[in-house]
Amino acid sequence: MSRIAPLEPPYAPDIQQQFDRIMRGAPPLMLFRVMARHARAWDKFTAGSLLDRGPLTLREREIVIDRTCALNACEYEWGVHVATFAGPAQLNADQIRATVRGDADAACWSAAEQAMIAAVDALNHRVTLSDAEFAALSAHFDADKILEIMLLCGFYRTVAYLANGLALPLEAKAARFPAA
Repeated sequence: MSRIAPLEPPYAPDIQQQFDRIMRGAPPLMLFRVMARHARAWDKFTAGSLLDRGPLTLREREIVIDRTCALNACEYEWGVHVATFAGPAQLNADQIRATVRGDADAACWSAAEQAMIAAVDALNHRVTLSDAEFAALSAHFDADKILEIMLLCGFYRTVAYLANGLALPLEAKAARFPAA
């Protein structure tokens, strides 16, 4: 169980509507139920407005999220995203594994994906990009996409703080980190 108790059904109509919008009919995640129990936290969490697609393709978005979650040891959120989006994002088994166990220059990634993963790694390890890393990213992505990559890294690092700090139990249908 979570260190902070989650909201239990039945949910208030406005919360149910938000869960339905975010989860598209699936039961709400434990993370959402914990956050929604605390109005200010839920409002701030959903105000991040990064729960939509934005300018990145689904594949690009999921690579950034999966890598950020893996770098922050957040198996909870990584597993939810892999189980839900790896198929639609066309991530194969080698690529899924590489989000956790691979280097940015792994052969399973395109040049654009390698630049993106190197940027995610830099942001998570050094909280900045070198001129060379920014130039490599700029060779493949416009300013809107670069900003979205940075925002997603920050948002999902926060998600990792929440999921890990709350000791959320892994969702039953979520993927698990690949073995070393």
